[in-house]
Amino acid sequence: MNREQYTAELAHYGTALAAAATELSRPVPSCPDWTVADLVWHTCEVFYFWRLQLSGLVSGPENYLEPKRPAEDELLDRYADNLRHLVEAVRRADPSKPVWTWAADKTAGFVQRRMAHEAAVHAWDALLAAGRDEPIGRDLAVDGIDEFLTHFLHDSPAEDLGGSVHLHATDGPGEWTIAHDGGGWQVTREHGKGTAAARASASDLLLLLWQRRDVSAVETFGDPAVLARLLKSAHTN
Repeated sequence: MNREQYTAELAHYGTALAAAATELSRPVPSCPDWTVADLVWHTCEVFYFWRLQLSGLVSGPENYLEPKRPAEDELLDRYADNLRHLVEAVRRADPSKPVWTWAADKTAGFVQRRMAHEAAVHAWDALLAAGRDEPIGRDLAVDGIDEFLTHFLHDSPAEDLGGSVHLHATDGPGEWTIAHDGGGWQVTREHGKGTAAARASASDLLLLLWQRRDVSAVETFGDPAVLARLLKSAHTN
């Protein structure tokens, strides 16, 4: 995917999140202990931080001052303002521009990709809180699995998985095999067979990795303990 596609996805899912946030006091089932208001503010602050990075107004977290959370009657307006500024920053930035990130990839392209996925997963959270379990678009979900396995899995501590896990998208191309031998992760993106396997739509596989779907929601084969160890190692907030 490219900058224009990430910009469009960010705008789409960022808007969808706000549209779903009709009752700020509702609990968010996929984010325990959060209300919709907490979800909106978290996403709002993430958008604020990264648009400052893209715009060159802040260089890294050490120069960042956390904004004060507004009153609930001002929350959605603040969110919409930060979304608008972030979309513009994502649209303008050259993907090769050097930018501080926590990842090995320290370019604007990383941020553009990350913000599209941040918006998509949290829009799903907001929609679920509103009683609407809607899939993330297939192309973005496939890209999101790649992003997760590239940046989040590799930053997670892990022990030997005791085998490999094969993920297979059932709604179009998309296969990944993941292993860890105690020394490092190995990820291949091709047809294969793992000690354990999970088959589902690309959206459900992405949500499984992000701890939004339970294993029972996907079709599984092989050793369930190996899959469980992968998901435990890949656990993120």
